[in-house]
Amino acid sequence: MKHIIAVLLENEPGALSRVVGLFSARGYNIESLTVAPTEDPSLSRMTITTAGSDDVIEQITKHLNRLIEVVKVVDLTEGSYTERELMMVKVRAVGKEREEMKRMADIFRGRIIDVTEKSYTIELTGDQSKNDAFWSPSTAARSSETVRTGASGIGRGERILRV
Repeated sequence: MKHIIAVLLENEPGALSRVVGLFSARGYNIESLTVAPTEDPSLSRMTITTAGSDDVIEQITKHLNRLIEVVKVVDLTEGSYTERELMMVKVRAVGKEREEMKRMADIFRGRIIDVTEKSYTIELTGDQSKNDAFWSPSTAARSSETVRTGASGIGRGERILRV
């Protein structure tokens, strides 16, 4: 099962590598990883997408909490949360394909952020399933390059990750 784990950790050199090292040393896979400083410049927020049973996720959470740099760990999938992922796709768009790709971008509420004579670069923001749906066989066949950020997540309502 997919889990999104939010980690608040000290913003210092080596903290990211220790978290990644913890996963690799125990044979856990990271599907996506995003990290950036918070409103407090001494802290960073890391969002890790991984898969595993509840027991595996519990072990990951316990191991993360033991790291000195880690301040707080929350499995967002244990409650209600909002998830978003950014995807940019460069697609071939020549002749009739131009109008079709423009229509596809509109249907998925994407934005065309770059236009050349032969291609469009389309930006989409949504959960993983929405971006996967855009990435249909017809879109994939026209694509020359794709970039995905992976999930970022935040708890809904009063659920806050803070010191």
